[in-house]
Amino acid sequence: MSIVLEVCVDSFASAAAAQAGGADRLEVCSALQLGGTTPNFGLLEQCVGELDLPVMMMIRPHDGGFVYDSHHVDTMLADIRVARSLGVRGIVFGALTPQRNLDRETCRRLLDAAEDLETTFHRAFDLVPDPEGTLHELESLGFHRVLTSGQQSTAMAGAELIAVLTQQAASLQVLAGAGIDASNVRRLVERTGVQEVHASASVPAGDGQSSGTIEFGSQRRVTSAAGVRAIRAALAGHDESAI
Repeated sequence: MSIVLEVCVDSFASAAAAQAGGADRLEVCSALQLGGTTPNFGLLEQCVGELDLPVMMMIRPHDGGFVYDSHHVDTMLADIRVARSLGVRGIVFGALTPQRNLDRETCRRLLDAAEDLETTFHRAFDLVPDPEGTLHELESLGFHRVLTSGQQSTAMAGAELIAVLTQQAASLQVLAGAGIDASNVRRLVERTGVQEVHASASVPAGDGQSSGTIEFGSQRRVTSAAGVRAIRAALAGHDESAI
């Protein structure tokens, strides 16, 4: 079975590069350097209308965590309605309690709003105290996949837990992400058994501007078509060895 390669992007240039490099699916968001937040709708419309890849839309109204009050949830529900109108394949979200447990009620409301869209629970999962129990909760709620680094800073470091989750998952896909590139993706797949991987394949954009005393954010990064192509080639090597 061919491994699915999802590429996370926060600009149309990156989305086009991901398609050119051979990505299978896009996760579209804003502010990747902050873990990703809800993207602007103009970007979504471009990606859905001008590219031939399925688009997953991040639903995250703020950075810094995954605890949402009623106003945040109202915003997220409105964003999901727009996502549906734009023709995205699915949405990506996660909600936790202040104790870092799964916020089942918020997740249920967002899942109900998603209706027939695909749903991914994102790396908020990597903060929960009981990952195996939470995996089963996500399945009972009806999520299609969960994005995780195995509760470590990189997927390679978390490969042991990712392998356990992949083995235990019955009705959802485990999507491995964080620090994945052409040099390690084949080893990661072989160690964990995942069928889907998530990467940015990004490089510095080289267009930052400052006066020396004034900065307007961190160095922007963009997806490299060559980087995506290299991951795709490494995965192809795995597919061939598995025959």
